[in-house]
Amino acid sequence: MKVHHLNCVQIESPLGSAIGHCVLIEGNDSLTLIDAGIGLAETRAPEQKLGKELIEITGFKFDENHTAIRQIEQLGLDPKNVNHIICSHLDPDHIGGLADFPKASVHVSQEEYKSFKSGNERYLPQQLNHEVKIELYEENDSEWFGLPARKLDLGFEIYMIPLFGHTLGHCGIAFKNEARWTFYVGDAYYLRAEIENRNHPVDQLATIRAVNNELRIETLEKVREVIKNHGHEMDYFGYHDPTELV
Repeated sequence: MKVHHLNCVQIESPLGSAIGHCVLIEGNDSLTLIDAGIGLAETRAPEQKLGKELIEITGFKFDENHTAIRQIEQLGLDPKNVNHIICSHLDPDHIGGLADFPKASVHVSQEEYKSFKSGNERYLPQQLNHEVKIELYEENDSEWFGLPARKLDLGFEIYMIPLFGHTLGHCGIAFKNEARWTFYVGDAYYLRAEIENRNHPVDQLATIRAVNNELRIETLEKVREVIKNHGHEMDYFGYHDPTELV
């Protein structure tokens, strides 16, 4: 099993630079993508697909070479072999690329999909307008380092880890490659520095963007605890911190 780290979003704002750290897992002639970033259609017609207001608020910058599909091609792999895409949540900067992989099954928590369908203004309904196979996960059937988990049957050991608060169904993703774990925390934190610094200035932005901020803070404490106790057994990272992309 080979793991590739991709930057599928570029953000430049008054708060600084940010990225969209997606993961591509290569194994047995099948590709699995964790989050999908900004897609081709959005890159080519950003205001039409995303809206001028969202672009101005976020500071999105557009380059076709940042899309997951183009990066997969640059790796010498066939995008048609992307059979599974696991979504931490359904915010626009995480799922625009889904439409570039129409044959892939999309895995997401039931809570998140329900929130997406509820009309919450943070989501863009058209991002799931293409014919897409959705696989929902609603029960915690496992445990991972003390955290409730939802096992995915993809041919290797991989779990959704409920990390609610940023959105109502936001999940991290944990998977094992040989003897070592990778823990992708999505938007449970924006910057790695938040693990040590509970008063980091970016917390103000995280508070504004959280659907349930009290739950977000509880979740972040759980992430801190897991990293404190088991960080030596895993590689961990979030979606937006450019210093974590190696």
